Amino acid sequence: MPELVRTEHGKGLHPSAEVPRHHPSALRRLLLAFTLSQIAACSSPWVREPQAQAPVVERAASTAETQVFVVRRKWHVDVGVEAADLRSPLADVRAALPAARYYLFGFGDRGYLMNKSHHFGSLIGALWPGPGVILLTGLKETPEAEFGAENVVRIGLSPAQQRNLQAFIWSSLTRIADAVRPLAPGPYEASYYYAAEPRYSALNTCNTWAAEALESASLPVQTFGVEFADQLWRQARPLAGP
Repeated sequence: MPELVRTEHGKGLHPSAEVPRHHPSALRRLLLAFTLSQIAACSSPWVREPQAQAPVVERAASTAETQVFVVRRKWHVDVGVEAADLRSPLADVRAALPAARYYLFGFGDRGYLMNKSHHFGSLIGALWPGPGVILLTGLKETPEAEFGAENVVRIGLSPAQQRNLQAFIWSSLTRIADAVRPLAPGPYEASYYYAAEPRYSALNTCNTWAAEALESASLPVQTFGVEFADQLWRQARPLAGP
């Protein structure tokens, strides 16, 4: 017998075709597929290719306000700093990309990102804790020009906040003799992979790391449970400067 279902406006019950019910195992498969798609976003090459140009003069340390750039790349979020605002020790990354005007930092799963043969098994492996990697990207143009203004939030920082942000990023990089060296070239010309101290997992994704970076700058960002880009993006947008 056809099942009786309530109409859209709740005015009564009417015969309808049988309403499909999802078996619990099917729901679990759908949830896993969604989760894997989000993990893949953090673990996949980010394909906006920048171009480099002449280096810029370092901004004076006494400048009242600097900025952090929050850049959304579909399901992945980067944080960025203008070259003029880089300070030691993080300024050491300039050696790899000396001509960039802006530097973006993103976190990901090392095994998946650096394995050129991506398959379902490596994607499943990203769900469990494993070595992380930082992708450094150098930009010639502004982040807005590279990724679109709708995908960039500029947040004003005091010099102290900027120092704390850069200290967090620096602490995320694996150092040997207090220096950092690229692991390998990134997925495009102006990018490099660096070994990361944090371990990547389904509960510590690229977006978790980006949220923690903003929190380190004393910005009002909730980090617990942030795994997906939307969760961070909704918090970052209200912090945008004028």
